[in-house]
Amino acid sequence: MMSAQNISVQTAIEFVFRGFDTIQSPLAVGVVLLILYLLVLLSNFVTICFIVMDKRLHQPMYLFVCNLAIVDLVYCTSACPTMIGILIVGYKTISYVLCLMQMFLFHYSGLMEMLAISVMAFDRFVAISSPLRYHSILSNSRCILIAISLWVVGSAIMAVLPATIAPLKICYFNVKYMFCDYATVARATCVDPEPYFNLMSIMTAVVCFGTLSFIFLSYLKIVIVVVKTSSNTDKKKAFNTCVSHLIVIISFYAPSITRIVLTRVGVLLTIEERNGLMILSILGPALINPFVYCLKTKEIRNKIFKIVKKM
Repeated sequence: MMSAQNISVQTAIEFVFRGFDTIQSPLAVGVVLLILYLLVLLSNFVTICFIVMDKRLHQPMYLFVCNLAIVDLVYCTSACPTMIGILIVGYKTISYVLCLMQMFLFHYSGLMEMLAISVMAFDRFVAISSPLRYHSILSNSRCILIAISLWVVGSAIMAVLPATIAPLKICYFNVKYMFCDYATVARATCVDPEPYFNLMSIMTAVVCFGTLSFIFLSYLKIVIVVVKTSSNTDKKKAFNTCVSHLIVIISFYAPSITRIVLTRVGVLLTIEERNGLMILSILGPALINPFVYCLKTKEIRNKIFKIVKKM
């Protein structure tokens, strides 16, 4: 265990981010990032407000969409303000304690994104395979309980990260990253970071491919049900029911898996390429998700058109 003196020294540490040092026009990149982040905040906040205020949308699917919007807000907010501050203001430092908090929140919300998408796949499976029993299987209260349970389970899983990294002594204060994640803190310690990278890789692989397998099995069963359906109208309806969620799945997993696989197989990415993939995996889904569901949902779409006409 760390002594009280060591803990005091650790908490006084400040990290300096060097991930954007090679960018030619940091202000321009920062402004673009700020605009995208504000768009994420606005679009997801509007989605939440529409669902909460419209009683017609108080249905399991839209409750899960609302939960996904909350996750997207937390996910982007865990990293974007730090990156924007570095690029626009030039504020590159963060305290050790805040770094650990940011690390936990970033990975926690990333895990919640995968869990939220997975439970939405289950929702689509129930809706298509058992339409008459849909509301008895997934009542509103049960959906809220499922969402809360996922947040609790997610926090318990991610508690492993600060528990393993916090006891380690810090030796390096300049980090070639854009914000604090597990890799940032692990590389700053005095020990060999490889075992900690392996721990993170194992956890990521288990959760990522575990949730993907669950989603794949859900859609496999959906395909089996749809193939057995003789009506072309029912098949088209089933496709329209799933297409929004499939876009959400691709927008989140594609950049995340690309970044993980390239890193672990030894492909040497430049700092700019690594940062670009990271930013895409954070902002991409949070930008796409609300637009997909807002434009797909008739009630929300009509409200947006009415607001635009009044402007």
